[in-house]
Amino acid sequence: MTAAAAISAAERRERLRLARSENVGPVAYRELMRRYGTAACAMAALPDLARRGGRTGPLHVTTLAEADQELERGERLGATLTTVGEPTFPRLLAVLDPPPPLIWTRGRADLLATPAVAVVGARIASAAGQRFARALAADLGRAGYLVVSGLARGVDGAAHEGSLETGTAAVLGGGVDDIYPPEHAELYARIAARGCLVSENMVGRRAQARDFPRRNRIISGLSLGVVVVEAEARSGSLITARLAAEQGREVFAVPGSPLDPRAKGPNDLIRQGANLCEGLEDVLRVLQGIGVMREPQLDLFEGPPVDDVALDAAADRLRERVHALLSPTPVPLDEVVRALKEPTPTVLAALVELTLAGRAELLPGGLVARMD
Repeated sequence: MTAAAAISAAERRERLRLARSENVGPVAYRELMRRYGTAACAMAALPDLARRGGRTGPLHVTTLAEADQELERGERLGATLTTVGEPTFPRLLAVLDPPPPLIWTRGRADLLATPAVAVVGARIASAAGQRFARALAADLGRAGYLVVSGLARGVDGAAHEGSLETGTAAVLGGGVDDIYPPEHAELYARIAARGCLVSENMVGRRAQARDFPRRNRIISGLSLGVVVVEAEARSGSLITARLAAEQGREVFAVPGSPLDPRAKGPNDLIRQGANLCEGLEDVLRVLQGIGVMREPQLDLFEGPPVDDVALDAAADRLRERVHALLSPTPVPLDEVVRALKEPTPTVLAALVELTLAGRAELLPGGLVARMD
C-alpha cells in the first residue's frame, strides 16, 4: 500500500476549490482525482467535461478568491482543513465509499485517531434517556473511546456532556462555526476547548435540512459503532443507524417501554438485528470481539496511467446510452455497467460528465440517478 503523503498548501486549496465547485459531490470528486491526479488538473478540465456532458450554461467553478475567503475564515476561527488522502485524515472516514473530500476541524483533531463510538437519539428526549446517554458516554470515555454525536438537543447534548472529560467530537450540520441549536453555545465552546468540532461544510454556512443526513453519515463514519438511545419511528437517529449498518459499523439500540413513542425506533432496530444495549458491557462485548477494520487505501487517487483521448472517445460513445438507462429513482451503478456491457471506468467517465452537466447524480452507496 502506498502511504499517504503530505500535500502542498496550493494543492490543498485546489482540492477545496474542486470540492466546492458546482455538481462535484464526493463520488465525482473521487473519480476526477483518480483521472487527473491533482486537483489543479481536475479544475482545469471541469468546464470542458460539463460541456461534453450536455451543459449549455456556464458551470460555477469555485474561484481562488472564494477558496481563499473560506481558508481565511477557518484560520481566524483556529480551524484546520484536512483533505482525504492526507496522513491526518481520520482513518475510518477514509474507508467510506466514497469518503468526504475534506473536513474542517476545530479543537483537538488528534482525538479523531482514538477508537470512537457514536451516541445519538431523540432531540425531545426523556429525562431517563438523557441520564442513560450521559452515563454511557462517561463509561465509554473511561473505557478509552472517543464519544461522537451531533450537538443536537436531548440525547446528543447529554452524550457530549458525559464525555467532555475524556474526549468528545461533535459533527455539525453547518460549517464548523455553526452553533445549532443556539442554546448549545456554551457546550460548543467547551467542546472547542477540550474536544473536537467537525464539519465537511463551508465555514460560515448555516445548517439546512438537507445537511443533516450528510452530517449523520460522518457521525457513523467516524465510529466503530452507533448507539441509539431514544428515537421515534421517523428520526434522524435511525438514518444514522442505517448509514452505520451500510458502512459495516455495529449498531446498538437501548430498549424501552412500548408505551413511549421514543422507544419505537430502538425496539424496531433490535427486531431487525441490532445489538441490544443496556450499558457499557454490551458495547464492549461486541467491539472487543470484532477484527480490526480494514486499512484505507490512503493514496486514493493513485492508479494506472489514463489515456485521456481514449477515455474521452469512450465517453462520447456511451454518454447518451448511459443517460437513457437512468431514472429519477436511484439505481446501482453495477446495473448500468451490466446493461451496457462496458468497462466500469468508461461508464464512470460518462457519468461524471453527465453529473457536471446537471443531467445525472452520482450518489454514495454506488447509486446513480437521472436529474433531467
